[in-house]
Amino acid sequence: MTDELIVLSWTAVSIGFLHTLLGPDHYVPFIFMAKARKWSMFKTSWITVACGIGHVGSSVIVGTIGIAFGIAVGKLEVIEGSRGNMAAWAFVIFGLIYFLWGIRRVLVNKPHKHIHFHEDGTMHDHNHDHTNSHDHIHRQSITPWILFTIFVLGPCEPLIPILMYPAAEHSTPGLIIISAVFSLVTISTMLTIVLLTTFGINFLPLGKFEKYTHALAGAIILLSGLGIIFLGL
Repeated sequence: MTDELIVLSWTAVSIGFLHTLLGPDHYVPFIFMAKARKWSMFKTSWITVACGIGHVGSSVIVGTIGIAFGIAVGKLEVIEGSRGNMAAWAFVIFGLIYFLWGIRRVLVNKPHKHIHFHEDGTMHDHNHDHTNSHDHIHRQSITPWILFTIFVLGPCEPLIPILMYPAAEHSTPGLIIISAVFSLVTISTMLTIVLLTTFGINFLPLGKFEKYTHALAGAIILLSGLGIIFLGL
């Protein structure tokens, strides 16, 4: 490995780490969805990794096509910018819908008492709510796919102009190495932050606020999307 490729590799490590750390949209959705949906650590891990692969992989594909066909890096940046806008608005729409569903769930599923009278004159009551288990299972199954789709739309902005094009000028193996290093660091950072934070949150006693976790998850995802659009996060 040449000195230039070594420097580029360390650059890929630094950018991959900072790009992920400073972009809360890379980990916040998984943390709060894991809490709201009560995902296991294993399920949280594979969903995070799958979305990370989709996130990085889509930019690698775009960059590889651009390099293969000699497309100017400026044009690819426009494409990546458009994908970024779509992903941000997808976060906003998904977050808003999930937030409203979470609020509706709280209102509809308020526990109430049912009183039963027996022939011998005795009576008893029990608490009851209207939680729809079928709806819960259905949403459990589609939520990871929605997140995956959003992350596929979302680009890794610094990957193509700062890393892939300079690496391609060095050699094809160099391009593969730099892309792999950046991808590994990005996904590893996502997974580490998600698992550590989720592990910590699981110890928080939410008590009566537990029923608001779905609405909170939706609100956080909504704010993440708005942060990308208006604050450039």
